[in-house]
Amino acid sequence: MLLRSGILTSSDGDAVALENATAGSGIVLVCEHASRLLPASAGDLGLSPEALSSHIAWDPGALAIARSLSEKLDGVLLHQRFSRLIYDCNRPPESPAAMPEKSEVYEIPGNRELSPAERYARTAALYIPFHDRVSDEISRLQGEGQRPVIVTIHTFTPVYFGNPREVEIGILHDADSRLADAMLDAAADSPFRVERNSPYGPEDGVTHTLRLHALPQGFANVMIEVRNDLVRDDAEVEVVSSHLADLISEALKRVA
Repeated sequence: MLLRSGILTSSDGDAVALENATAGSGIVLVCEHASRLLPASAGDLGLSPEALSSHIAWDPGALAIARSLSEKLDGVLLHQRFSRLIYDCNRPPESPAAMPEKSEVYEIPGNRELSPAERYARTAALYIPFHDRVSDEISRLQGEGQRPVIVTIHTFTPVYFGNPREVEIGILHDADSRLADAMLDAAADSPFRVERNSPYGPEDGVTHTLRLHALPQGFANVMIEVRNDLVRDDAEVEVVSSHLADLISEALKRVA
């Protein structure tokens, strides 16, 4: 059976997954680039297996970090179940990056010259349900008397367009830097190279989820980027996520 404008079928399942739904801390972890899976209707978008397994399709290690943080911080976790190549849920529908025709060195034939109807169908099937579910969880926490904290989790490739990246952990923020400032202060003695708004910043359009769900209501918020060569296995994920959990916990004491 076709669902939501023909993009998803019943065999594909929902666009968004919720984990640790009974968590009590008020922290809402969001992972927009958790999966490289494509809906059956999308085929392979004209891409090779190499491209579909690369960082253009997802953020390797991001979901593992988010799940570990969800456990350590007792936070709810929401993550996108499909590749950002079909729709990047950290971009608004009007952004060319929401359904990119090219990502780094890869052309994406299946995204070329999409009609307004095709763009709308993807938006209705993927973007709207994802952000509706995030909004629902935030509203539920508010209804329970909690003050939500929004934390989005991403990873980035160590080499981009042939250029190596020295930063290891990026602490990103938009107009509200309270939580980011406190995390950066707490990271003064970090064993990792931690930088503000790196390797991306709000000028790159990467803070859409924060702008949508945190800034309008004044919720403390931050976007975290981890270089993906630091989280290649469970042991590395544990080291990085433990450090991030400590930074977030200490930062929340300072902004509370």
